[in-house]
Amino acid sequence: MKKILMTGGGTAGHVTPNIAMLSKLKKMGYEIHYAGTIDGIEKQLIENEGIAYHAVSAGKLRRYIDLKNLTDVFKVMRGFTDSIGVIRKVKPDIVFSKGGFVSCPVVWAAWINRIPAVVHESDYTPGLANKLSIPFAKRICFTFPETEKYLPQGKGTLTGIPVREKLFTGNAAEGIKLCGFSDKKPVIMVIGGSQGSGVLNTIIRASLKILLNKYQVCHICGKGNLDKELSNIQGYKQFEYVNEEQPHIFAMADVVVSRAGATVIFELLALKKPNLLIPLSKKASRGDQILNANSFKKQGYSEVLEEENLNTRSLLDNINDVYNNKETYIRTMNSSSIGNGVEGVVKVIEQYRKKR
Repeated sequence: MKKILMTGGGTAGHVTPNIAMLSKLKKMGYEIHYAGTIDGIEKQLIENEGIAYHAVSAGKLRRYIDLKNLTDVFKVMRGFTDSIGVIRKVKPDIVFSKGGFVSCPVVWAAWINRIPAVVHESDYTPGLANKLSIPFAKRICFTFPETEKYLPQGKGTLTGIPVREKLFTGNAAEGIKLCGFSDKKPVIMVIGGSQGSGVLNTIIRASLKILLNKYQVCHICGKGNLDKELSNIQGYKQFEYVNEEQPHIFAMADVVVSRAGATVIFELLALKKPNLLIPLSKKASRGDQILNANSFKKQGYSEVLEEENLNTRSLLDNINDVYNNKETYIRTMNSSSIGNGVEGVVKVIEQYRKKR
């Protein structure tokens, strides 16, 4: 039987594309293993899928001076040792890395053991973890056409990003029922990533009274971020995190307000959901979400509101603009040549796996 060791973690965006490929890989006869952190979000998500999970140590690699860099160096070294043990135990034919700092030592260990590795880069430009993995990989799958110029020449393949099939099975009526909404008013879905967004949570709640005049709001706010004082407001529903409910909530949404992580915006494109993107500012990130968002705006898939310009008035104006022009956004997304990346990524995996 063919064997694959998948890795990636830290956020749901580094895990859900891997989950999207599980069904296809199983049908192709792969025995699937996963390497992730001991207590990261990836552990729960992968174990829920019934996949063999192997815990490895992970340290965060920072671009800036921090005392934690000293201790995390030892965590990375331990992760490398752990990964060598996993590689030798599983004996995979290929390693597939979706990124996040847990993935680096796994890719390095694969190289040491002469196991081919394929890396997937979701964002417009490679993050630090993938930059450290790419020299040891056979191939890099990428998502934005513009990304190729940031990769070693001749080493990349444009595949798009794998999207979970279950997202296409949603029922709008079921979503309305889950939220206790009416089918007479449009619905805004707000999502700030798997960990939530304090900025989005604050502005949505501050603008709630005005928003509810025209819309209903389904707010996915992140673990520990529920506001109990707002729990009984008609037309407003909060969730910390959604899993089985997610397809139905997507299906009922007329407009999605979101951060601009690559995984979620390509899900919005696949689902043809008109959206307003509010990317993380450069003050809080390396600016990758701004590049992601602006690429989608340029292609006509999204409207973008930068965090520095975010207030109740600008939020409402942009949501209204997206809603009033939703059919135009849907037509543009329907004409996109970028599809679900599952087939493209699996094709690369098949091409580069070690043949027994």
